[in-house]
Amino acid sequence: MFRLTVPIKIQQLIRKIHPDLKRKLRASLDLIASDPNSGKILFDELEGLRSFRVIHRITDPKRIKIIAIGPRRRINEETIRILRKQRK
Repeated sequence: MFRLTVPIKIQQLIRKIHPDLKRKLRASLDLIASDPNSGKILFDELEGLRSFRVIHRITDPKRIKIIAIGPRRRINEETIRILRKQRK
């Protein structure tokens, strides 16, 4: 089982979401922790990341960093924005 690293901003967002969505998110996080290679492989600016309603990256042999969460239709654009901000 992998250990998840969840940034403070994402933790705050999770606290505010509807309980039904929170249950779905928890299921996604549990799946990612048990199998980090689950989800869709991303390309171009998001190469090296995977998506399963949650954008994540394996950072070392037993740790996964959560990059972003959100609706599928917007999550890739949000992740690009986050990554560009981190690079500055």
